[in-house]
Amino acid sequence: MERQFPKNVRQIGSVSDEPKIYVEDYVDIYLNQQEQAAETPVGVILIGEILKLEGQDVVCISGAMRIRDVRMNGTEIVIEKETFQNMEEERKKYFPSGEAVGWCLIENGHPSRQDREIKKVHNRRFPRDNTVFIWKDALDKEETFYSFRNGEMIQMDGHFIYYEKNPDMQNYMIMTRKQNGVTPCEMVEDQAAKDFRSIVRMRTEEKERQGSRLIYATSALLVVVVLAIGISTMNNFDKMAAVQDSLETLSQSVNKSGNQTETISEEHPEALAGQPQDEAGVEAGADTDPNGQAGEGEEDDTGAQGTVPDPSTIQEQLDNEKYYMVQKGDTLDSISVKLYGDTSHVKAICKMNGLSDGNLIYIGQKLLLP
Repeated sequence: MERQFPKNVRQIGSVSDEPKIYVEDYVDIYLNQQEQAAETPVGVILIGEILKLEGQDVVCISGAMRIRDVRMNGTEIVIEKETFQNMEEERKKYFPSGEAVGWCLIENGHPSRQDREIKKVHNRRFPRDNTVFIWKDALDKEETFYSFRNGEMIQMDGHFIYYEKNPDMQNYMIMTRKQNGVTPCEMVEDQAAKDFRSIVRMRTEEKERQGSRLIYATSALLVVVVLAIGISTMNNFDKMAAVQDSLETLSQSVNKSGNQTETISEEHPEALAGQPQDEAGVEAGADTDPNGQAGEGEEDDTGAQGTVPDPSTIQEQLDNEKYYMVQKGDTLDSISVKLYGDTSHVKAICKMNGLSDGNLIYIGQKLLLP
């Protein structure tokens, strides 16, 4: 299958120049985490691929790994050769299908005299054309993208942030968050994910409305046809067989339309995984347990009906994994109750995963846990 430009993108700045730079939103979250936690200069290797799409140079950045040892000697940036060799071994472990396409330097301020040092490091370690360098100012919260072409660092005016289910980057973030010194309070909201999920929700709702209109129109047509045929054949019993054939054909058309609406729901399980229970068919006011099932006659310690599992037992099971896999019917409220015994951890879970709308989680998603 021929490669295509990433979909569900958000543009940052002007992107008229080449190469077109696409940064997956989990990578953007990770870089912002490093910026929040940076007390000394931090280096990050960028993982992805450099390719041509529809005749244009494109760089897709789908992974990022922190460089373990970056030192400043005056204006000189010191990264040992062995460090890059170790990073390559780590890259093969976490991102086997990607390659190093550049690097990022995070520091407080950006002295202009460091430009020569940055170019020297880049030319030595990433000499390929269209590789990327990102400078992030942790103090002023600014970032600048550069492309390396013909031995020169060319500043780019803009880039794209795109959304995909990125399990490699999610797993790396889970496995290394303690090593990188990232805590729940340092997590930042990712605007790209927020915008994307809003777009998905709007598109899903629109497709559902279109499917409903199609079913309504088909049903109305069926009624009109039945009435017309009924009137014309009221005095002609021999034509009843034709009426039956017409009814069967139109009924099959209605069933196909209904199946299209079901397919829409299956294509976007993330838009349904976190729906409130009253929208999913549970009557408002019905007592439910944390898994969304109705309960009768049972009360927990607070006097509300329903049974809450022992949070300590669930937490012990998750201690070694540090994430929760979203199940069908889960919401952030129910996940918080299931894992911690109450809903007080919803905000922390949102911050850990760059979520602003707790209803827009999808089945099978791995959620980082506070």
